Amino acid sequence: MKLKNKVAIVTGASKGIGWGIAKVLSQEGAKIVVVARNAKAGEQTVKEICDAGGDAVFVPCDVSNEEQVNTMVQKALDIYGQVDILVNNAGVGVYKSVLDTTSEDWDRCLNIDLKGVFLCSKYVIPHMQSIGKGAIINISSVHSRSTVNGVAPYAAAKGGITALTRNMAIDYSPTIRVNTISPGWVWTPLIEDLFNNYDDPAEQRRLVEERQVMKRIGTPEDIGNATAFLASDEASFITGTELFVDGGLTAQLETW
Repeated sequence: MKLKNKVAIVTGASKGIGWGIAKVLSQEGAKIVVVARNAKAGEQTVKEICDAGGDAVFVPCDVSNEEQVNTMVQKALDIYGQVDILVNNAGVGVYKSVLDTTSEDWDRCLNIDLKGVFLCSKYVIPHMQSIGKGAIINISSVHSRSTVNGVAPYAAAKGGITALTRNMAIDYSPTIRVNTISPGWVWTPLIEDLFNNYDDPAEQRRLVEERQVMKRIGTPEDIGNATAFLASDEASFITGTELFVDGGLTAQLETW
C-alpha cells in the first residue's frame, strides 16, 4: 500500500469525485479526514471506508469560511497528529455566461472552488512545513484549458486553481509538492442529474460516451487512482504540474 500510515484530508468527500478519492486513498493505506458540509453524506462515506477496513473520521466544514477551515485542520491534527496529504476537491458548478451571472453567483462559485483551495492550503501548509513533507492535490477541470459556452464562473475558478497550484509548488518546494488533477466527464450524481434532464438519459449518455476517445465516461475511482499516485512517493519528482484525467478529451479538436 503506497500510502500506509499517511493521513489525508479530502474536501468534498461526501459524494462524487471526492468520495472516489477518499475510497482509493483509504485502500492504499491512508487515514482519511472526510470533509463536507452535508453531515449525513459525510458520515456515510466514513462508514463505507471503515466497513471496508479503513480508518476515517468526518469533520464538517464550509471551505469558504476561514474560521471553519482553521477549526477543521486543527481537529484533523488533534485526531491523527499529522496531515501528510491535502486534497482540495470541494466545489460547485455555476454554469452561466458573464451576462447571465449575478454577483452572488460569481462569489459563490469562486469562494468555494478557488478560495476554498487557498484557505485549506493556508492552514495545512504550516504543519507540512513543520514535519518536513507534504503533498497537496488540487482538483480542477478540463475547463482550465478548453471550455464551452456558458460556464464563465466555473471556468474562471478552475483556471485559477491551476495557476495557484503552480505558484504554491514554487513557493513551498522542495518540502511540499503541489499538483493539479483536471478531470473530464466523470460519472457522479451531478452528471447523472444532468442526463436525467433529457427525455432519454441513457441515449444522452451513449452519445457523450461515443464522443470520448476512450468511449466511456470516467469514474470517481479513476480520479482517486491518479490522486493516490500524486500523493505517493512514486511521484516524488512531480510538482507544479496539471494531470488531465479525461480519457483523451482535451486531445481532440472537438472536445464536447
